[in-house]
Amino acid sequence: MEEAIKIIIVDDHEIFRNGLKMVLGKLPYVHIVGEAANGQEFLDLIRTTPADVVLMDIEMPVMSGIDATAIAMKENPGLKIIALTMFNDDDYVQSMIDAGIRGFLIKNINKDTLDKAIKTVMNGGAYYSEELFNFFTKRVTTEEKHQDDEVKFTAREKEILQLLSEGLSNKQIADVLYISERTVVGHKSNLLAKTGCKNAISLLAYAIRHKLVII
Repeated sequence: MEEAIKIIIVDDHEIFRNGLKMVLGKLPYVHIVGEAANGQEFLDLIRTTPADVVLMDIEMPVMSGIDATAIAMKENPGLKIIALTMFNDDDYVQSMIDAGIRGFLIKNINKDTLDKAIKTVMNGGAYYSEELFNFFTKRVTTEEKHQDDEVKFTAREKEILQLLSEGLSNKQIADVLYISERTVVGHKSNLLAKTGCKNAISLLAYAIRHKLVII
């Protein structure tokens, strides 16, 4: 990556922020442009300090990561937010997905995982910790089963879902399938419409939950 990726760290624990900065310091393409101890501090910061990726804690005083993410995404639709948490609670996961995050990481991450997550979201993909498989694959509700019975996917759409689950960007998917990037975007739009999902990571959760992809 030629240009440094500008990152903001948001977490209410200073020790964790410092540890994260040490890990990020081992990634030569990363430039930390700021840090915040709660959601409101982050919103004040992002309005004056441009960033590419935000590593966002969920539970914080003053303003939670969920509320801060929802506001930030409305003001900066292109911002790539990766949620960081110690929790694997369904409500937290779903709320952050609905708010528009691009990735979800459990806090016991190492350098390699963080490296892959940042590169994946910067390339337009979605990234999530393996610990979240239980959430993605939990038993579907009766309503979801009924909805799934009515949804039909083409072979091409299933191919694209599989490649999305592997963290590939639109361009990488286009290269693999020998189609244009615009065509990939069109297929993704159709998939979002068919499933009622709001974004890529929500679509990914749907695909895994309904066993449309091989993990």
